[in-house]
Amino acid sequence: MTRERLLVRVLGSCETMTNASVVCTDKTGTLTQNEMTVVAGSLGIHAKFVHRLEDNYTRSNAEEEEDGEEGCDSPKQKGTRKHPDDFSLDETVLNNVLSPQLQSLLNAAIAINSTAFKDTDSATGNSKFVGSNTEAALLLFASRLGWPDFKKVRDEAEVVQVFPFSSQRKAMGVVVKLGRGRWRLYLKGASEILTKNCSRHVIVHKNAGDRIRGDDIETAEITELDSDNISRTIIFYANQTLRTIALCYRDFYSWPPKRVEYSVDEVCLLPFFSPCPCSAYTCVVRWLQISYEDLAFNLTLIGIVGIEDPLRPGVREAVAKCHKAGVTIKMCTGDNVLTARSIALQAGIYSAGGVIMEGPIFRRLNDQEMLEIIPRLQVLARSSPEDKKTLVEKLKAMGETVGVTGDGTNDGPALKAAHVGFSMGLAGTEVAKEASDIILMDDNFSSIVKAIMWGRCVNDAVRKFLQFQVTTNVTAVFITFVTAIVSTQEAPVLSAVQLLWINIIMDTFAALALATDPASEALLDRKPDKKYAPLFSVDMYKQILFQSTYQISVTLVFHYLGDIILGSPGPRVVQTLVFNTFVFAQIFNSFNCRRLDKKLNIFEGISKNHNFTVITLTGAVYLYF
Repeated sequence: MTRERLLVRVLGSCETMTNASVVCTDKTGTLTQNEMTVVAGSLGIHAKFVHRLEDNYTRSNAEEEEDGEEGCDSPKQKGTRKHPDDFSLDETVLNNVLSPQLQSLLNAAIAINSTAFKDTDSATGNSKFVGSNTEAALLLFASRLGWPDFKKVRDEAEVVQVFPFSSQRKAMGVVVKLGRGRWRLYLKGASEILTKNCSRHVIVHKNAGDRIRGDDIETAEITELDSDNISRTIIFYANQTLRTIALCYRDFYSWPPKRVEYSVDEVCLLPFFSPCPCSAYTCVVRWLQISYEDLAFNLTLIGIVGIEDPLRPGVREAVAKCHKAGVTIKMCTGDNVLTARSIALQAGIYSAGGVIMEGPIFRRLNDQEMLEIIPRLQVLARSSPEDKKTLVEKLKAMGETVGVTGDGTNDGPALKAAHVGFSMGLAGTEVAKEASDIILMDDNFSSIVKAIMWGRCVNDAVRKFLQFQVTTNVTAVFITFVTAIVSTQEAPVLSAVQLLWINIIMDTFAALALATDPASEALLDRKPDKKYAPLFSVDMYKQILFQSTYQISVTLVFHYLGDIILGSPGPRVVQTLVFNTFVFAQIFNSFNCRRLDKKLNIFEGISKNHNFTVITLTGAVYLYF
């Protein structure tokens, strides 16, 4: 595709976005970051942290209330907190809340008990964690908090035994030697399983001054109330479709632990043949294989983390701006209903009265049922490429202007069927890019809002230019025609050179100044225009009529009564006066044309358009001299 064709295609698409009323977007990579991330968690029992708490306060259950029953004899009243010691905090303040010992413990539990590593993406040159999505998310969490590098912590650890992840026990662990006759077992895995094997939990104080002095990690026994708190937290995260992972540890003061049965797979035989460089006991311990079940009890709970593919920054605000601009967002994803509903709620796409439907059910609807359900349809889960294309075609049949986002080859039909197709520049396939009209180079939904805003800006620029140009030409043609008809012997109201100057210099530069008004979010405060809405609105016709009438009247008054008004200065002076009056009327009209609505503030945003200021001042100064 040539550069000229691409430019025409993009500009046409932007102008089409002026009328956009529906945007069908996918989830992964567009609304979300396509990267598993720790978004919430509970450290110890009571500290409930959330990534970007201000925007995601519903991710914390610290304020969750117990639904009491009226008329009961319980000392707790209805609506009182069941766990009054719980508190919420933003992830960014964890370093201020956690003691250095607890930070070191949590970092070691994440770094050592992991097989993920950091690598450089050959395509982008950016570093990223490679391996299990869960382990990569935990390493990224530790990296965000600025804790010591995982590789350094992992290399310094003296590993004694490793328990690889098993689908049967749904956990993995590693035993390391700490020194001074102490060993530590780190475990992570399914929270509902590991937490049942915990008898203690670490203590996190809301205020740093409440910490107990010393180098030891402060812990406490898990009471019945604490067990209930843990269960409620796990269920709370699960209802938000978060993958919950528990992090635990246990210390041993001998290895192998006392009263533990173990089998010796292999021992050092060197002492029987020659002096051994190490003690026989060390060699024997090196090959002891102690079973997981003999160690995974009486654990101490470090915390529970919730992991998901989070929203991209700015998505919630972008969706809100689309709604303000009268654009409806419909999310189409292949994920299950629970995940789709969670993301749609976070992004502000799903609201009360909306419909969430699965693709298999959607495709079984007949045409009449689709036409009834589509206006309220907000989320289409477990959808196939054909479902997305069908949705786009039905929306177009209903008279909507439709935009579609996609990044895969299977999104090609929907992108092609839409009025405007958006493909992803980073994650998108070549098929998707070719089928689309606009390529988002940052794979960000917020860029769609910019396309809507710039589409309206381009459309408004055309209207401003036409309003100014038509007013100028109507006035010039009318006064020239009238003066030529009334008297053939008098000099024309405007000479040929003056008319040429107005058309080439004044109109060109003034129209250019109007067309360079930058896009602003104020353009999103109105509803989209209809697809076949006329280019000239009623307000524009009124402006053209009144401005033309005013300019014609003033120009003719000075033309015929100039001698009387100025005291007979001569025809050349009168003609100069008429020309200057006409030009200044166009300058003033250019200010009026900056607004196409009924608002009176014609100077709004004028300081942002330097071209308009320079051209207007240049025209005025030129006429003066």
